[in-house]
Amino acid sequence: MPQPLREESQTIRTTIPSSGNREHSSSIYMTSSFSFENAEQARATFAKEISGNIYSRYSNPSVDEFIAKMCILEECEDGVAVASGMSAVFTGMASLLETGDHVLASRSVFGSTHQILTQVLPKWDISHSYAPIKKPEVWESLIQPNTRLCYVETPSNPALDLIDLDWLSSLCKKHNVLLYVDNIFATPILQKPVRHGADLVMHSATKYIDGQGRGIGGIILGKKDLIEKVRFFAKHTGPCLSPFNGWMFSKSLELLHVRIERHAKNALQLAQFLETRPDVQTVKYPHLPSHPQFDLAKRQMKMGGGVVTFIVEGGLERGRRFLDALKMSSLTANLGDSRTIATHPASTTHSSLTEEDRQAVGIMPGLIRVSVGLEHIDDIIGDIQHALDNSKA
Repeated sequence: MPQPLREESQTIRTTIPSSGNREHSSSIYMTSSFSFENAEQARATFAKEISGNIYSRYSNPSVDEFIAKMCILEECEDGVAVASGMSAVFTGMASLLETGDHVLASRSVFGSTHQILTQVLPKWDISHSYAPIKKPEVWESLIQPNTRLCYVETPSNPALDLIDLDWLSSLCKKHNVLLYVDNIFATPILQKPVRHGADLVMHSATKYIDGQGRGIGGIILGKKDLIEKVRFFAKHTGPCLSPFNGWMFSKSLELLHVRIERHAKNALQLAQFLETRPDVQTVKYPHLPSHPQFDLAKRQMKMGGGVVTFIVEGGLERGRRFLDALKMSSLTANLGDSRTIATHPASTTHSSLTEEDRQAVGIMPGLIRVSVGLEHIDDIIGDIQHALDNSKA
């Protein structure tokens, strides 16, 4: 009896049934609705007496294949795919929170997540508190009787600070709080939050899941009873993932293990190079021994991921000159691409935050975030070195 397939093999071999044309690659089900053989089949399907697709806002085979693969990778019971990463953030929260609830969130969250917590959820009298990542001793004091959900990014964007998920899940269980983890930077290849007690996990499939900067999408994964609530909300509010993007993300997952290992290997080598530069003040990368949470990173993450951040001497203007001096790397508001991407968070992705808020999460004026791609490492380092050499005042 052969052993059960390992994760890498399951990710490649999990496919929807053939359409009957013996296609080897899964078909794309580009249809808005599905027809029935007769009135009784239609009635029974709508009544959930038999299983079957009805409308692609509810379910679609191409999207279902993507969800099935992500459930394998994140070791979750069920999932819901949605139109974007931010849709995943909001849908996960909105489907589980009620008027008067409170959210505890790590202080380091993506700019649009900050806007949801501060501008959108308060419309329904849902409040929040921010907990400082570097002061875990104060987190419990921020939990209120109406705290329903704890939302965190680890590693954080862009400061690459980590949260001990074993510790946090124990704290959440003690107070009957759901733990919702943004696993975008680590991906399920390097970190599986449910192993550490998370109830829900989300991804912007736009990033490493796609890996080539082609499409927008998101996914929420977790325990079946929680996902049923998410599915109900998504079904009736409509943030569905398109069949084409579902198919595309599913195909992308077949190379995810290989891609992430190369991203992480390149990123570590770039981080090591940056530490040799006298004009670089600080380098942050989870698997660098100099990272303040190196021991936690080694315990919680298989490798360090594909993002490196560093602070160049010269502040805001030096950071912008650095970007202008790059020759190969792309300047774009994305990450997780096969191509190396450099951004200056203070003037782009996190520019909507106040200077005080940016400082609080470690976004200094000279901070550069590099999403390290799959190019040859010598070319990546050469481009960064050229930009550093040619951006000095």
